[in-house]
Amino acid sequence: MKYWDEMEKSYATGRVEGTDIKRFAAGAALARPEAEVPKIAKAGRAFTGEVGISTSTVTKADLDREVPSVTLSSCIDVTKWIPVDRQSGQPAALPSERLTRFVALTTLEKWPDGWKVLTDEPQTGRPC
Repeated sequence: MKYWDEMEKSYATGRVEGTDIKRFAAGAALARPEAEVPKIAKAGRAFTGEVGISTSTVTKADLDREVPSVTLSSCIDVTKWIPVDRQSGQPAALPSERLTRFVALTTLEKWPDGWKVLTDEPQTGRPC
């Protein structure tokens, strides 16, 4: 999903600017990286690697409205998306309870320039 490709770029570079995240996200799905990425960069951290997405299933579709929308349920795997110290490149300490594989519900709308992610919500207690 292009949304996650751009999220990876934002968290790796410490900047939302210079990525295409605004092409693929709006609302809460855009507000989250705009708020988090600068804080992570200021703390001297970055994320390397990639996010895995699998078993995406449409759980709701409303294609007959003026702005068509769908909701997806997907397995998100962040075991290969590692927070690191920006200067040394060494992995940052992580809490032992960190979720590495979880279900996320993603709401998308079809805008004139394409599909945009509006929300991307991890479902606590729903491993995949």
